[in-house]
Amino acid sequence: MGTLRDLQFALQTKIEELRQRDALIDELELELDTKDDLIRQLFLSRELIQRALLENDFMKHLEMSQILTIMDCMHPTMLVQGCCVIEEGDDGSLVYVLEEGRVEVTKDGKKLCTIEPGKVFGELAILYNCTRTATVTALTDIKLWAIDRQGFQTIMMRTGLIRHSQYMEFLRSVPSFQSLTEDVLSKVADVLEATHYRDGDYIIRQGATGDTFFIISEGQVKVTQQTSANEEPVFLYTLSKGDWFGEQALKGEDVRTASVTAVGDVTCLVVDRESFKQLIGGLENVSSRVNDSDEVKGKIEAEAAFFSMVSLCDFHVICTLGTGGFSRVELVQLRNDHSRSFAMKVLKKRHIVDTSQQGHILSEKRIMMEAHSPFIVRLYRTFRDAKYLYMLLEACLGGELWTLLRDRGSFDDGTTRFYTSCVVEALAFLHCRGIIYRDLKPENIILDHRGYAKLVDFGFAKKVGLGKKTWTFCGTPEYVAPEIILNKGHDVSADCWSLGILIFELLSGSPPFTGSDPMKTYNIILRGIDMVEFPKKINKSAANLIKKLCRDNPSERLGNQKNGVMDIQKHKWFEGFNWDGIQKGTLTAPFVPSVDGPLDTRNFECFPDDNEEAPPDEESGWDLEF
Repeated sequence: MGTLRDLQFALQTKIEELRQRDALIDELELELDTKDDLIRQLFLSRELIQRALLENDFMKHLEMSQILTIMDCMHPTMLVQGCCVIEEGDDGSLVYVLEEGRVEVTKDGKKLCTIEPGKVFGELAILYNCTRTATVTALTDIKLWAIDRQGFQTIMMRTGLIRHSQYMEFLRSVPSFQSLTEDVLSKVADVLEATHYRDGDYIIRQGATGDTFFIISEGQVKVTQQTSANEEPVFLYTLSKGDWFGEQALKGEDVRTASVTAVGDVTCLVVDRESFKQLIGGLENVSSRVNDSDEVKGKIEAEAAFFSMVSLCDFHVICTLGTGGFSRVELVQLRNDHSRSFAMKVLKKRHIVDTSQQGHILSEKRIMMEAHSPFIVRLYRTFRDAKYLYMLLEACLGGELWTLLRDRGSFDDGTTRFYTSCVVEALAFLHCRGIIYRDLKPENIILDHRGYAKLVDFGFAKKVGLGKKTWTFCGTPEYVAPEIILNKGHDVSADCWSLGILIFELLSGSPPFTGSDPMKTYNIILRGIDMVEFPKKINKSAANLIKKLCRDNPSERLGNQKNGVMDIQKHKWFEGFNWDGIQKGTLTAPFVPSVDGPLDTRNFECFPDDNEEAPPDEESGWDLEF
C-alpha cells in the first residue's frame, strides 16, 4: 500500500485531470456555440440571398437548381462606409446581393435611389462585358455577396448542357426515335417538359384517350391492367428511370390499354403529339437550298478569279458611307473601271485586339465569303496591312432601311411584307447551313438600287452547325431572344424571334420591348410577347405571325419546326404574296430609291473625311487569312 503522501498525490493528479477535462469540455462547448452561431448566420444569409434572387426581375426566371448553385458560388465581401462598390464608367463583371447596411446609387453625380438589404444590383454585368451605368457607394459599413460573370455563365451553360445531354440519351434509347437525325432529336429534347407526380398519382388511366408520350427521368411506376369492370387491376410490371410509355399516342389518337401509377415521387419527361408532329421532318424542306446551281457556281468562280487579281492600291476612295466603333465604310472605285463602285469596310486592327474581337471578325469574313445569296451583301475579297483590315463589299446605294423607317414613321402591311420576305430569304439561306445571324434590326438591312433589302454586318453571325447551340451573349437589347438573356444556349431559332420583333417595329415604328436601360429591356422581354399591347395598326394576322415567331420556347417558333421557313411563307399574313417573284427579283419593290449611277450617295448621310490619327501597328499575325 502507498503512503498517505502517495494517496494525496494521486488524488491531486486526478483532480487536475478532471479540471483539465472540464476546461476542455468548456472550450469545446464554446467552440460549438460559436460554430452554431456561424451555421445559424450562414443559414440566415442563404435565406436572404435566395429570397433576394427570387424577387429580382431577372433572377426569378432561373430554375431553382441554378439559383441554389449560384448561392453556393457566391462569396462574401465586407466594405466600410464611404467605399465605392461600383464606379460609373468602369468595366463590370460582378453582381451583388446586399446583406447588411445601405448603399446609394448615383448617376452623373445625381442621386437615383437607396438600396436596402435583401436586394440584387449590378446584374447587367453577368450577362456581358459592359461599362457600369451608375455609381454605388456604401452609406454604412456593408456586407455583400457576389458572383462574377464567368462563374454565373458557367453555371448556366453546365446545367443546360447536362440536362440536354441526359434528355438526348433518353430519346436515343427509344426504338421509335432511332431513325431520327441528331438535329431533330435535339429539337425534341428542347420541347420535353418535366412533370412531377406523387406516390399513387395516376399518370395514365386505362381506357382514356391520350396524346402524350412519357420518359421516366426519376423514380418508378407500376403498370396495371383491368380485364373487366368487376375485377381488381392486375399488376403487369414496373418501369424505372430511362423507361418510356405511351409512344403510340405520338402516331395518332391512342386509347390507353393499361394504367400507369407513380410509386413514390416520380418525374417524367413529356411531349405531346402536336409538338412532336411539328418537329419531325425538320430541315428536309430546305435541303435543296444548300446547293447552288451550275450557273450560279460558274458566276461565283469567275467573280473570285477576277477579284483575286486586284490589289488594294487598285482602288481609290470616293467618300465615306458610314462610321462605326472601330471601322469606316468608304465608297471606292477601281482606278481603271468607272462603271461600278464598291463599299470598302476598313477596320482598325489594334482596336479589334484591344476589345478581343478577333474571333468575331474572322467569323464574319468566313461566313460572308460563303454567303452567295441575293439577299445578303456580297463580300468579294479582303486585304490587310500593318494597321487595318479591309473588306471589299457590294455597294448598295439605296440607303439603310432604318433611315427610311425613321423618315416614314412606320410602314403599311404591303411594304413590311416585302422587306420581311427579303429577310426571310436571307435567313433561310443561312439557317440551312447552320449559321445564326444574331443581329437582325433595321440598321443592318440595306437597300440596293432596285429597293430590294439585303442583310449587312455579320459581326455577330456564327456557324454552329445543324441542331447545335452556342452560348455567347450578343445582339441588340430590344431584339435579343429570352434564351440568350437566360444563357440557356441558342440556335437559329433566335433569329426567328428577332424576325417577329422586326415585323412589329416596321409596322408600328418601334419594337415591342423597350426599357430605359438594357437590363429593364431584358426583364420586359422575359415577361413574354403575350404581355405586349399591340397597336391598332398591326392587324390580327400580322399579330398572329409575330406571336408565333416570338414564342418563349424556341422549338415552338414558326420557322423552327418541321417545315422550316415554309411555315412562315405559308402563314395567312403572306397569303397571295409572290414568293417566286421575290426569289427571282422580278417583283417591284414598294419603294425604289433614286440612284443615278455608281457614285450617287444621296441616300446616305454625309460624313466628314477621316482626319483621325493613324492607329499603331498590330502585327501579331492573328489575321493572316485576310
